Amino acid sequence: MKDDETEVLAEEAYQRALDYELEFGCCPQCVLASVQEVIGYVSDETIKASHGLSGGGGLAGEGACGALSGGLLALSCKSGRDRDKLDKGRGIGNFEDARDLAERFKKEFGGITCKELQEQFTGRTYDFWDAAEYQAFDDARGLKCAEATAKVTRWVVEKMRS
Repeated sequence: MKDDETEVLAEEAYQRALDYELEFGCCPQCVLASVQEVIGYVSDETIKASHGLSGGGGLAGEGACGALSGGLLALSCKSGRDRDKLDKGRGIGNFEDARDLAERFKKEFGGITCKELQEQFTGRTYDFWDAAEYQAFDDARGLKCAEATAKVTRWVVEKMRS
């Protein structure tokens, strides 16, 4: 059960992520920046490193949705295995949290990859490297990507505070 403070923080993170995605794009960075600003854990280097994960990785659409990738990175910033422990254990608790996030995401949005979400949100997929295609996607998606980014951010803050 969420406490009142967690609910307030989760809502603040949701709104920041929504606003950032609508203004700046790059869903993994929006998730991570919002988590950083609201509860911490995430470094500027992690936000920078997530940039290439947008659009399913390099805007290719084939990999995980950038919002999900950002959420997984945020969880790992708190609970992932440290560099000096690569040879010691597997960090099963973090894997469980990551699996739970991925499963919740898939259930909510009908897929995991950027292309699956494009299909769910607009009825087709797009080539983000073609300017006209990207514009068509931007027009067709409306608020859906921003809302997905915001929901992931809320879920991550709730999980990280539990």
